[in-house]
Amino acid sequence: MRLHNRNVRQDVRELGALLGDVLEDQTSRRAFETVESCRRTAIEYRSGDLESREPLIAELEGLSPHQQRIVARAFTTYFELINLAEERERVRTIRTASQEGTLEDSLETAAAELGEADVETVRQVLDDVLIEPTFTAHPTEARRKTVKSKLREISTSLETVDERLLTDKEEGQVWRDVDAEVTSLWQTPQVRNRQPEPEDEARNVQWYLENTLFDVVGEVYDELADAIDEEVPGSLEIPKLFEFRSWAGSDRDGNPYVTPEVTANTLERQRSVVLEQYRDQLKRLSGVLSQDGSRIDAGSAFQASLEEDRERLPGTARTAEERYPDEPYRQKLKLMRERLRRVGDVRPGGYETVEGLRDDLAVIAESLRDNGAESVVDAHVDPIRRRVATFGFSLASLDLRDHQQKHTDAIAEALEAEGIDYHGLSEDERVEFLTDAVLQDEPVIDLERTETLSDDAARVLDLFDRLAAWQTEYGSNAIDTYCISMTEEPSHVLEVLFLADQAGVVSLPEHSGLDIVPLLETEYALSGARRIMGTLFENEAYAQALEARGRTQEIMLGYSDSNKENGFLAANWSLYKNQRRLGEICDDHDVTMRLFHGRGGSISRGGGPMNEALLALPNSTVTGQVKFTEQGEAIAEKYANPRIAERNIEQMLNAQLRARKQALDQPEEEVREEWVEAMETMADAARREYRDLLESDGFVRYFEQATPITVIENLDLGSRPASRSGERTVEDLRAIPWVFSWTQSRCILPGWYALATGIDAYADDGGSMETLQEMYEEWPFFRTTLDNAALSLSRTELEIAERYAEMADDDLRERFFPRVTDEYERASELITEIGQREQLHTRDWLGENLERRNPYVDPLNMLQVYLLDRTHRTDIEERTLRLTVKGIAAGMKNTG
Repeated sequence: MRLHNRNVRQDVRELGALLGDVLEDQTSRRAFETVESCRRTAIEYRSGDLESREPLIAELEGLSPHQQRIVARAFTTYFELINLAEERERVRTIRTASQEGTLEDSLETAAAELGEADVETVRQVLDDVLIEPTFTAHPTEARRKTVKSKLREISTSLETVDERLLTDKEEGQVWRDVDAEVTSLWQTPQVRNRQPEPEDEARNVQWYLENTLFDVVGEVYDELADAIDEEVPGSLEIPKLFEFRSWAGSDRDGNPYVTPEVTANTLERQRSVVLEQYRDQLKRLSGVLSQDGSRIDAGSAFQASLEEDRERLPGTARTAEERYPDEPYRQKLKLMRERLRRVGDVRPGGYETVEGLRDDLAVIAESLRDNGAESVVDAHVDPIRRRVATFGFSLASLDLRDHQQKHTDAIAEALEAEGIDYHGLSEDERVEFLTDAVLQDEPVIDLERTETLSDDAARVLDLFDRLAAWQTEYGSNAIDTYCISMTEEPSHVLEVLFLADQAGVVSLPEHSGLDIVPLLETEYALSGARRIMGTLFENEAYAQALEARGRTQEIMLGYSDSNKENGFLAANWSLYKNQRRLGEICDDHDVTMRLFHGRGGSISRGGGPMNEALLALPNSTVTGQVKFTEQGEAIAEKYANPRIAERNIEQMLNAQLRARKQALDQPEEEVREEWVEAMETMADAARREYRDLLESDGFVRYFEQATPITVIENLDLGSRPASRSGERTVEDLRAIPWVFSWTQSRCILPGWYALATGIDAYADDGGSMETLQEMYEEWPFFRTTLDNAALSLSRTELEIAERYAEMADDDLRERFFPRVTDEYERASELITEIGQREQLHTRDWLGENLERRNPYVDPLNMLQVYLLDRTHRTDIEERTLRLTVKGIAAGMKNTG
């Protein structure tokens, strides 16, 4: 059976040719020939026909600023189109493997593995699993929303010509539409002319939830239900397995523009969007449920539910009866749509909670089943029920987040008016004071009295004051989590509990409307996990709050700052060890742990294939519940295309189901002591080498001179500043621009530096290559760590990085670049030897991907270096420089 009409080479060739035609039409023949000449020269060097890149460099530097801008725009647009071609190829691969029954990490394979266990174990696995992708607004998305919209239209056209049988005329019309979109894309500014606002970022996240995930999730549930039915005897109800969350519009850490008004607007907009989706779903369902009431018995439960709605909404009931006489389901659905319309309305009769809608859908499903319409329920009612269970009335629940210092300072200022010197208290005294304050009935501070406070303190108190109102208006599930960045002491967590208590969000021991989530990201915090969490679990006030939240503690691990502080290998080992330690602490206190993995898009920030990461977690930490961040280009790459979005969710679910079963079968992962000792030796040496590099005199200046950090800091990528205080230090710089800068210069140092030093230290200490090879073969953590480093090494191009290094002062370049080069070359050798393979990476597609892309990224890199090295740049050169950043990001398919 033929599923597709095209292949990736055809798509790349025809899109490239189309872009060439548009380029010539929109500029000139000369401009087209200039771009073609640069393209051919870059390819000739890569293929070995030229001995150096000097002809390409000379040609680029000899162009006028206007011509340079055209070249930058042409290659940037090329990558935008080629990314669509590769996305289409991913869809072909998925569909073909699905048809042939060879799709790895599928729900069928997960169900087959579950089917080896008894039914009760399968039920427990399903009940335990809850996957919570959390979309953040971190500034790593380099493309404008307008550009993404045009690219999505082109993607749809590619799907049409690939998957449908078309006449020549119809196909010609589709390509005419593609031509129009590419022309419009060429004429559209690639670079933002303003910094995006937090509400822009919230709308961006909302787009993926509304336009892709809302439909895809139901299909994943259906596939799993079918697979489970096939492999597991009996009839198992598939519970809620996914919940989507967001930081966009609610993450205040380092972003003064995320105000309470932004959060309130986000909550309102998301509720409006999801309610409209449900009304549309019920409208379509009404077209299906046209059963004649005189020929069926709808049942007493359904009839009672219908009568209750008639009493609530007598006017709507009369209209429904007139429009749908003797059609009880349609009458009910009409009333349900009106109740949805009145959610949050001043008029009575609206659903007060999402449970009301779920109950109504359950009543309809039960009635239909009683009348022999099981297939109707399966095909039309259950998908809506699953969407309602997943998205609720909030679309995505919001997580609040702020830096611990903001809470400390705000409380200190508020307590000063009460004669209490909070800053002067020791940690133990703070814990004691906060505990007593939470447990007493009377409030200690008035959250509304902010006139004498600093702006920062007033914002903190105002947020908590508004939080109670938001939970009343939108439901506590809409905004029920508070993440504390840079948590290092128990008091940092108790401060948030105190503020929530003063706001009435917490009323112990009966109620706590907030999951308080410490974000452990520094070595001090991670190594002090037992001190922090043990103190909290044994604290009288916090223990009551935990009890009110079902004894589940969410703990967030910061991958980005941990990597920036410790380096790739040491950070990965520290995170692995501390996950196990946190699991032990929670077990000791009979607390269910939900780990929140603060992953970025890049390897160095915890990125990489999610399914592999989930399967590599220590068994003792796999409770079934897992949460992780999704951000930047990773969101678009994973969730823009419905089929790819479905595949990503399927892989996550496959991994988590298998990991939970594995954890039940073997609660403690067997890791040999000699492996642990080897990792300790490697990680210690790697951390020392990494810290020595960062702390070497002149390294910060080298980083500033040999990467485009100065340009990246001024790009309008996101609504929050690139650094925490405006200082130019590695410690102060946010992890995203740190990684973004190295990625642009093709030296992806954060993803591998000091790995070789660590492995060599182990060998010098008497370690053997055979042991390392055994670790790679048998230990998922070690294998995943090395494979991820291999991906970063494969994407590193030191010959191009050297061009960037040449911009640095001679003494800095001579000190740092050879050091980086030696580490790269040794790491590449060691990984191939440990993995016992010929090439760095294990993914065949990556080699083809790099071969296709590298010659087209090279001109952008060479042009960027030329412009960065200019002492004075004109306005058009400045715009071209910023455009090269966008183009390289598109070519590398990664920013930070």
